[in-house]
Amino acid sequence: QLGLKTGDTLALLMRNEIEFMEATFAAAALGCYPVPVNWHFHPNEVEYVLRDCEASVVIGHSDLLQQLGDHLPPHVSAIQVLPSCAVREAYNLSTADADPRWPIWRDWLEQFSPITEICSNPPGAMLYTGGTTGHPKGVRYQPPADGQIAAMGKMRQDVFGLDQSARTVMCAPLYHSASFSYAQGAVRFNGELHLMPRFDAEALLATIEREKITHLYAVPTMFVRILKLPVSVLSQYDLSSLQWVIHAAAPCSIDVKEAMIKWLGPVIYEAYASTETGWLTICNSEEALAHPGTVGKVLDGATLRIIGESGEELPTGQIGEVYGRHSAMPDFTYYGLDDKRRAIERDGLITAGDIGYLDEKGYLYLCDRKIDMIISGGVNIYPAEIEAALINMPQIADCAVFGIPDDEFGERVAAAIQPVSDATLDQQQVTEWLREEIAGYKIPRYIEFVPELPRLDSGKLLRRKLRDPYWQGNERQI
Repeated sequence: QLGLKTGDTLALLMRNEIEFMEATFAAAALGCYPVPVNWHFHPNEVEYVLRDCEASVVIGHSDLLQQLGDHLPPHVSAIQVLPSCAVREAYNLSTADADPRWPIWRDWLEQFSPITEICSNPPGAMLYTGGTTGHPKGVRYQPPADGQIAAMGKMRQDVFGLDQSARTVMCAPLYHSASFSYAQGAVRFNGELHLMPRFDAEALLATIEREKITHLYAVPTMFVRILKLPVSVLSQYDLSSLQWVIHAAAPCSIDVKEAMIKWLGPVIYEAYASTETGWLTICNSEEALAHPGTVGKVLDGATLRIIGESGEELPTGQIGEVYGRHSAMPDFTYYGLDDKRRAIERDGLITAGDIGYLDEKGYLYLCDRKIDMIISGGVNIYPAEIEAALINMPQIADCAVFGIPDDEFGERVAAAIQPVSDATLDQQQVTEWLREEIAGYKIPRYIEFVPELPRLDSGKLLRRKLRDPYWQGNERQI
């Protein structure tokens, strides 16, 4: 009825709700691209994604659609989802009133009969990942080639351990590529999927006990917050049903990993992936203890190489840029940015900008990132976007954003700011400026005011000179 056809895009702007999953599978049935949108985005950031992906429809929580205001493009039709009681409670939403401008998803569906023909080869999701240009990039996959659907299922099973007996709970946001993939996998394997509106450490433990959860996806920040619970709380819940706890998306400290294994037993797994490459490595608990710091060995069906500055494949033990690809992943492009897509490929393999090495037994270790991306709590944050917002502040002459170590989140966003001559500036003023420009989680938590930033005569910023002092003596550099 809305005019969607094969190859069109359908944007999803909501928190973890069953309607998110319904709309995702509905898009697949039509051969459309579901586009999960980070609902933490500032309205102008959401507008950018809606326009960039050329969405003609957005399905979202009523309060989030209302917050968009004039940033909802006029050509985009909206259908509202009323937040559930669980979501309202989790986010302190005082009301779930419907907006008369848009139909209500549940009521709207009632007028239709089930479709009888569905797309046999849906293209998958169009997932947005950040970029050093300051705007996120849309990763648009081609429809899977022959055999890739089955291979993708095996890839997910190898990493997530899912099957039809799996009982899992998702407490990470569904707009993130890893949690999106995991949740879809749980449903496609005919397992049981429970959705939590947001992560809460003790509530997660209670859910695991109550629902006899067997499989779990997590990010290291969740581990940190769980381990900080009192011992009396940790020992209160029966977690013996857990069989497979997979973490990814951000660096996990060796101490945290070992503490989780000691507490839960050998059910902890780690995987390395990117939106573009698919899952590349897997590491079980025994391997993590025997090879501290590794992210595992290469998965069946994946190819991984360490490439040097001159494009040569490096031997064991030498540090270079990590390139890889899983054969189950369809080809893709950055929507409207073909040049950026070409720039990350070499001999059919893709890089996410990570630097690392393979040891003599084939275990991958990550050392650093070639690009300046910050990963905080499993979320990718790109300095250029924040710097673009900062430099527009009249009192700022120059600025640089970078990640500093944080025991809970892996990294925190920090900024070095050079004020204009004779300007008086403090952190509160900068924070208030940024609140009007970007999402709250991107705002630097630490700001240093400096007389001048380190730049070459060419103008190139020596970001390392700002970042390195915070990482000295740290066991990791990301």
